[in-house]
Amino acid sequence: MGPSAKALALAALCGLLCLSQASAASSRRIELGAKKFEYSQREIRVKKGEQVTFVIRAEDFEHGFSLPDFNVRADLIPGKAVEVTLTPDRAGSFTFLCDNFCGDDHENMSGTLIVED
Repeated sequence: MGPSAKALALAALCGLLCLSQASAASSRRIELGAKKFEYSQREIRVKKGEQVTFVIRAEDFEHGFSLPDFNVRADLIPGKAVEVTLTPDRAGSFTFLCDNFCGDDHENMSGTLIVED
């Protein structure tokens, strides 16, 4: 590969990285807190096709965040913000939940993502 081909490949790679970062920066950000035994929002509404980034913080314990219908899962560590980005491709009501046992009322630690057309 000659010098001009390498330069062109490098420029293309830089362009892709910039597009990826711009895309993440343009997504709607939704703050979500997690503590025994609840999320700070029980219901979240978004539009189908709208890119959203959940910024999730565990406040007291190592929780989990699972949105099974969109194959999304994250470990939540106290004091650390975790970002999860997705673009819902279908409308409906979808359950998100804690999937890391956090105590006696763990089974009620859930919420609903409502995706509207």
